[in-house]
Amino acid sequence: MRRVVLAPDSFKGSIRAADAASALATGWREVDPTADLVLRPMADGGEGTLDAFAAAVPGARRMPVVVSPPWGDSRDGVDAAWLLLPPTPDAPRGTGVVELASTSGIELFGDRREPWHASTVGFGEAIDAALTAGVSRLVLAIGSSASTDGGAGMLAALGARFTTEGDVPASLRSGAVGLRRMTGVDLSGLRPLPPGGATVLTDVAAPLCGPAGAAAVFGPQKGFGRVDIPEIDAILARYAALFEVDPATPGAGAAGGTGFGLLAWGASLVPGAAEVARLIGLADAVAAASLVVTGEGAFDGQSAAGKAPAYVSAVAAALGVPAALVAGRIDPRADTTAFAASVSLTELARAALPGSAGAPPGPASIAPALGPAEAALADPARWLRAAGAALARALS
Repeated sequence: MRRVVLAPDSFKGSIRAADAASALATGWREVDPTADLVLRPMADGGEGTLDAFAAAVPGARRMPVVVSPPWGDSRDGVDAAWLLLPPTPDAPRGTGVVELASTSGIELFGDRREPWHASTVGFGEAIDAALTAGVSRLVLAIGSSASTDGGAGMLAALGARFTTEGDVPASLRSGAVGLRRMTGVDLSGLRPLPPGGATVLTDVAAPLCGPAGAAAVFGPQKGFGRVDIPEIDAILARYAALFEVDPATPGAGAAGGTGFGLLAWGASLVPGAAEVARLIGLADAVAAASLVVTGEGAFDGQSAAGKAPAYVSAVAAALGVPAALVAGRIDPRADTTAFAASVSLTELARAALPGSAGAPPGPASIAPALGPAEAALADPARWLRAAGAALARALS
């Protein structure tokens, strides 16, 4: 009996990792019902991290919390939750897992973007709730952010005081705009870390400023125009000078600089995919398998820098197990040589449109055309089932 590990990340804004793994499994079984399919949904610190922990840890409890929305001043709250993991010897009062994506994330905006006004206040409020509950340690997932506020909103929610000229309190609910006139910070009122500290899961190693920093690399996807990038980068540099933290620290630019804010609090940054993989026992599952299938919504140049599919393929390669990739879209410039097969649902859908040449797929892309691109976005589970069946036919 062939064992196949299904370890996709979430397809951002489309389908959760657990549901993606289930859809792939359903499609695989249609072709190969005897296969031993092991589902290990992955995450790298972004959307779906809370779900991955909840699925992997028996006794984990979601703790509801209402937090401020990420789009600035508003009376409306965001219904969210943090996760309480059961007590362990090194965390006798449990571990609190807080996800930025579900409290201050870009998915909360839908199709709109508010790059200058999005803040991390809600993320800080959720962390504050976990601290108030008395957790022994924190695990903080900071991917999928909407803001570029350097984590200032989060720090303000935890008790930091920011000021402008004349010692006037600065409003950090307004996001990056609030950093423009900031001249001082007082961290004396900041809530202390829990006894076991705070571990930050991130999927990028970017510094806070410069050509590889938060504004230059990630600003455009949050809505900043090209002309905005130099200004917001300069604002972040002035903001960083208020702290005794090196803005060039790898990961400081993660989540629009939230990594920097968490470093200022005293937290430790670690690669998110590696920590989640350790928790769910990915290496043990892959070691006993003959194939591992991973994936995400968009596989591009950033995917190799700490994203879940790249980490899963590295684990598989180290164990001598082939890996396959399924993604909604694969950037033609992205390196997919680590995968025995790759499936781009969007490109395959385009090939199936009326009038398409429908050329046979090459050796690196083995799925048949699955349907129009619009159908893929509207019903990702259906397309993933079809991709699972195609992989089973080609690789069994």
